[in-house]
Amino acid sequence: MPGGPGMGLRSKLGLIFLLVSSLAILVLCVAVYTQAQSSRLDRTRSFADERIQLAAESYNQNDVPLFGSKLDDPDLPPQLRQAVLEGKRATYKTGSPNAKMWAAAGVKDGKILSIVQDYDTDDPSMNALRRALILGGIGTVALVALVSVVAAGSLSRRIVGVAGTARRIAAGDLDASAAEAVGKGRDEVASLATAIDTMASSLRGQLEAERRFTADVAHDLRTPVTGLLTAAELLPPGRPSELVRDRAKVLRRLVEDLLEIARFDSGVEQADLEHVGLGAFVGSAVGRLRMQQALAPDSIVVHRVGEDETVWTDSRRIERILANLIVNGLRHGRPPIEVTVNGRVIEVADHGDGYPEELIAEGPRRFRSGMAERGVGHGLGLTIAAGHAKVLGAELTFGTAATGGALARLVLPPSPETESS
Repeated sequence: MPGGPGMGLRSKLGLIFLLVSSLAILVLCVAVYTQAQSSRLDRTRSFADERIQLAAESYNQNDVPLFGSKLDDPDLPPQLRQAVLEGKRATYKTGSPNAKMWAAAGVKDGKILSIVQDYDTDDPSMNALRRALILGGIGTVALVALVSVVAAGSLSRRIVGVAGTARRIAAGDLDASAAEAVGKGRDEVASLATAIDTMASSLRGQLEAERRFTADVAHDLRTPVTGLLTAAELLPPGRPSELVRDRAKVLRRLVEDLLEIARFDSGVEQADLEHVGLGAFVGSAVGRLRMQQALAPDSIVVHRVGEDETVWTDSRRIERILANLIVNGLRHGRPPIEVTVNGRVIEVADHGDGYPEELIAEGPRRFRSGMAERGVGHGLGLTIAAGHAKVLGAELTFGTAATGGALARLVLPPSPETESS
């Protein structure tokens, strides 16, 4: 993600669950506390109303005010006085500080009898309730946070499992199953895993059909192409005959390349491993290629960096990879082709326009030769080189050289004795 790593899905879901639950718990605690305060106020009003009612009855009958009631108290709140003058028996609470609960009623002779009592806002029971709500809310939030982390972690693991399976499928492991990575379930993640498995199955069928087609075409063409090449050799000398023989040889090489790719697709290819001094071997292989192709001595330059390293590999496949990379550079780039050997790493660079961005990002594809400025072809040479590298367990990558040309980098796996040491 641009700008640095972002918050993961697990963290996001956990944070959302925590915020929502905290808000809900806060609203609930406030509602409970408010309701408790309201109930306490109602009880105080009811108690004051009962007292003023009894006091008014006693005064009307015996002229004796009860419960410390007063007649026409000058401190009586105006709102309460107005309600009594309207013929009502009423209560009224004054605000803080020193909150008081007033109760008043009309008595004989047009007088107003009133009672006042303190309304203690610092009630111990309310303080205890407030502490209980705070502690209970904090505990509940902590519990919800734990549950949300577990739930979000489970969902995140399942989605990560689906993503990992998708990456394995993209890397060529079409037998990978997203449903197994997700586990049992009937939610959206399980539906996504099923869709990915269906896609992989369809892709596997298409690739298998393509592989069978390539193998069948190559086998079916082999016999007639051999016959065509034999017949071309029987033609009388001349320019037309040379053109026919040249095209027949090109067609035979194409058929041989297709058969080689078909063997890679079938998975039957195995490396014939041996100890190889890589630097000296690469120099000899380049010399043989230079003689076979009748190349100028300065068309291919070999650089050896550091000491020659002995590797456990298949020399025939190394030579095939080198030949394909060098021929590709001569055909589509510009000489000299620079071959550099450094330990277990072989680099082949030319001075042309470089590999296409698509090839660098996705690797070579059969029957796709790249951009027009890198020439024409069937796009099988680099595909075959990648196939041999895969059989060797080596890593073949494509990039841009310091000179701006194409750069192919082959990294061979370490020898068994190197790994054990």
